[in-house]
Amino acid sequence: MYCIIVKNRVEPENEQRYKSIMTENAQASVQNEDGCYQFDIIQDKESEGTFYLYEVYRDQEALKQHKETSHYLDSRKQLGDIVIEQTVIRADVIARPQEN
Repeated sequence: MYCIIVKNRVEPENEQRYKSIMTENAQASVQNEDGCYQFDIIQDKESEGTFYLYEVYRDQEALKQHKETSHYLDSRKQLGDIVIEQTVIRADVIARPQEN
């Protein structure tokens, strides 16, 4: 499995808008993409306006397909003027315990 961890910073006045846009994108990704296994939106409690996206895909090809979806492309347009800083970690998932 393939994972990306995205760190986004937004101005505090844009937090609600960011959460709304990303929630739509995350839900559509998990519901409509066979290769998207997990898409969590995490808000940093100690750094205002800082969010992390934890996304797990079947493989790099599934992530590539995700970036071609209408929900992804729409979210990028909407986020263009509110994300002020972004970093991405790309990684392989070594273990993912399954729920009982």
